[in-house]
Amino acid sequence: MLYKLKKRGMVKGNRILISVTFLGSPGPIRFVANEGDLVAAVIDTALKCYAREGRLPILGSDFNDFIFYCPMVGPEALSPWEAVGSLGARNFVLCEKSEEKKKVEEENGRSSFPINGARKRRKRRFRAWINKSFSLKVTTH
Repeated sequence: MLYKLKKRGMVKGNRILISVTFLGSPGPIRFVANEGDLVAAVIDTALKCYAREGRLPILGSDFNDFIFYCPMVGPEALSPWEAVGSLGARNFVLCEKSEEKKKVEEENGRSSFPINGARKRRKRRFRAWINKSFSLKVTTH
C-alpha cells in the first residue's frame, strides 16, 4: 500500500526515526515521523505510544504539560510550533513541567490548545494506575 502511495506521489517529505526518552522511564520510545511534523504532534504521538505500551509512571496526555528538548542541540526547550526535522537531530528527551512553570504560563495567557482532543485526565491517571497495579476494572458512576 505504501508503495502505491509513493507511486502516486502522495507521500510528502522525508520520514525519520525518532527516539524519545521519558524521564523516569526505563527506555526510549521509537517511532517514525515526517521531518515537517510539528513538535506538538511528535509529543502527542510519543505520549500515545507511551500509554499504549502501558509504561510506568503514568503520564497525562496533554502536550502542554511537557517540555521537549534535544540534549545535543542545547538545554533550551523546543517550541511546539517548529518542525522536528529542522534541528537535524533524532534523539529527544521529554519531561513533565513543574507546577510552578504551569502556573506562570497560565498567568502569561499562553493557550492550552489541545491537539487531537487531548485533555487533562487526572482521574483517568489514577484509575489506570489502579487497573495496572491490581489488574481490576474500576468503573465510574
